[in-house]
Amino acid sequence: MGKLTDAIKHLLIVNVLFFVATNLFGDQMYQWFSLWFPENENFGIWQILSHMFMHGGFMHILFNMYALWAFGTPLERMWGRNKFLFFYFSAGIGAALIHSGVNYYYFNQGIEALVNSGIAKNQIMEIISGGQYSPDWYNYAPRSVIDNFLSAYNTPAVGASGAIYGILVAFGMSYPNSELFLIFLPIPIKAKFFIPVLIGLDLFSGVTGYSIFGDGIAHFAHVGGALFGFLMMWYWKKNQFNKNRWD
Repeated sequence: MGKLTDAIKHLLIVNVLFFVATNLFGDQMYQWFSLWFPENENFGIWQILSHMFMHGGFMHILFNMYALWAFGTPLERMWGRNKFLFFYFSAGIGAALIHSGVNYYYFNQGIEALVNSGIAKNQIMEIISGGQYSPDWYNYAPRSVIDNFLSAYNTPAVGASGAIYGILVAFGMSYPNSELFLIFLPIPIKAKFFIPVLIGLDLFSGVTGYSIFGDGIAHFAHVGGALFGFLMMWYWKKNQFNKNRWD
C-alpha cells in the first residue's frame, strides 16, 4: 500500500494509545469509553465516538487496524483525508445507533415480559443496576429473551468494527473486482462477492443468535456500519459527490 496516508496514520496512533491505556487502567477505561446501554448508569454521550477506539484484546485491534490500513488507504487516496474521516466516523456512529436500537428492542422485550409476570419495573431496574438478576426470571420468558435483555443492559460495545464494515462496503463498491485472499481460504475472491457474503453472515448470526465468528461479537453494529456505508456511497454516486476530494 506504500506510505501511510494521514488519516489512517493518525487513526492507527489513537487506537494504539487507547489500547495501551486500556491495558494500564483496565476496567476504568471500559467504564468511561465503551458504549453502554443508554439507561445504564455508565452511559455517556461521548461513548458514541469513544467506543470506536476501544478494543477487547490484541487480536481484536490487530484485525481491525489491518483492515483499516488495507481497505481504507485506497479510499483516502481517492477521497482525501477529510472526506475519508467524515465517512469513517459516520459509519461508526451509524453502527452505534443500529446496535443501540437493537439493544432497546431486546431490553424492552425483556422488561415487558417481566412486568407482565407481575414484577414492578422499578424492582427490575434496581436488581439489574446492581449487576444482578433473578433466576426466577427464566420462568416468565424464554431463555433467549432474558439473556438478550441482560446482555443489552450489561454488556458494553467496543471496537472500530462498525466503521470498518462501512469502509469494506465503500471499498467493494469502488473496487468491486479487486481480488482478496483469505488466510483460511487461500484463493482469490473478488470484493464484490466476498464483502456481501461477510455482511450476510453477520446478519444471519445477529438474527438467529448462532454466531459463526465466535461469541461476544456485536453483529448488528457490523451490519449497521455496512448499511450506513452503503447509503453514503449510494448517495455520493447518485449525486456525483464521490468524484470530489476533500483535502
